[in-house]
Amino acid sequence: MAAKPQSNDPQTKSPGNITFGKAATQGQWGRAWEVDWFSLASVIFLLLFAPFIVYYFIMACDQYSCSLTAPLADIVTGRARLSDIWAKTPPVTTKAAQIYVAWVTFQVLLYMLLPDFCHKFLPGYVGGVQEGAMTPAGIVNKYEINGLQAWLITHLLWFVNCYLLACFSPTVIFDNWIPLLWCANILGYAVSTFAMIKGYFFPTDARDCKFTGNFFYNYMMGVEFNPRIGKWFDFKLFFNGRPGIVAWTLINLSFAAKQQELYGYVTNSMVLVNVLQAIYVLDFFWNETWYLKTIDICHDHFGWYLGWGDCVWLPYLYTLQGLYLVYHPVQLPTRYSLGVLLLGLLGYYIFRMANHQKDLFRRTDGRCLIWGRKPKVIECSFTSADKQKHHSKLLVSGFWGVARHFNYTGDLMGSLAYCLACGGDHLLPYFYIIYMAVLLTHRCLRDEHRCASKYGRDWERYTAAVPYRLLPGIF
Repeated sequence: MAAKPQSNDPQTKSPGNITFGKAATQGQWGRAWEVDWFSLASVIFLLLFAPFIVYYFIMACDQYSCSLTAPLADIVTGRARLSDIWAKTPPVTTKAAQIYVAWVTFQVLLYMLLPDFCHKFLPGYVGGVQEGAMTPAGIVNKYEINGLQAWLITHLLWFVNCYLLACFSPTVIFDNWIPLLWCANILGYAVSTFAMIKGYFFPTDARDCKFTGNFFYNYMMGVEFNPRIGKWFDFKLFFNGRPGIVAWTLINLSFAAKQQELYGYVTNSMVLVNVLQAIYVLDFFWNETWYLKTIDICHDHFGWYLGWGDCVWLPYLYTLQGLYLVYHPVQLPTRYSLGVLLLGLLGYYIFRMANHQKDLFRRTDGRCLIWGRKPKVIECSFTSADKQKHHSKLLVSGFWGVARHFNYTGDLMGSLAYCLACGGDHLLPYFYIIYMAVLLTHRCLRDEHRCASKYGRDWERYTAAVPYRLLPGIF
């Protein structure tokens, strides 16, 4: 499912010493060429049950005040049937369809037609036309980085509407939340199916396609590496960042507006969730150029996993905390709320600084200072498919000397803070930290398997120097 972007390796590489494209082994890029039975079973399970999981969480809030056990208890005891629950579920409506079509169309227009201007007046921000990493076929795609601009324009119009124009209610997203879910599913399946067909019949570059011979795996994990329409519309960049992540903060604002409408006030827990998640969203768009070097862009193909996940899984399950607080307006004690805020800010600091250290090390080829000192490295080498030997450097200073994936640790701290802001009465808002812990642990193990295959004994030296993955002294 859609996930927060993470850098593509737990190590930092020296850019001047690595050759990509044909020089890379097949195993270093993207998904598998062959599918084992466990992977296939996992794919089929997700295809069948992930949409149901999303529906179950949203239905539980709508009909059972966010209790995850009450619907099951009603069905088991005979107090309700599945048909009864389904009958109470709002269907797709013309209004919701109009809202969703207008929303996606607006984001496409911002993405395609409005070149970035923020980089011209925001010091330190890198936007405009930027190059991505080289693909397996040796192609370097160019991207129009204008996500921050799209976010700013969208939210400016939102606040203008709320305080001046009043063209629509700020609660419009919450009021149409379930009908919008069906619209998001339609788009998610449509774009995933289109990407599958495109990969088979008219790929952007056939050399960047992977076929396993298994329809379900190809559909979920994707065939094309970088499907595009025209020169600039890149499926991965658009759907990973827009419309889901731009919508994330708008969804939270709509939930806060609904809380104000229902109870006459906005709780400090709702403010915490809005602020902490807005920090993450703004960080994503401020560093959108850096995102071009992450797993989602550099390794993953575009299929249902990203297409449906970005349209449905991300906006509906990443915002569960705000939705929960509409039904349960938790007012936190001052000390507790400050603790949650500090945890979230500390997690963000670790996440951002760890990624900054690695990016700085990469850009300067190690000629920099990390924590005031010259960085320590492990020199390593690997042999590519064309039998050429290449050299690289693994960073073991700063946060990368504390744990091999300490940026993930900071991410998990921030995720936990979102959940703790909701108090401890229900399990539902804690789904996010459980999901992120499983996701990032799996990603951590997947990355390390790839790096162990690539670097061999040099990777063993690295793991000896930095023995822990996420939690120093524990794991």
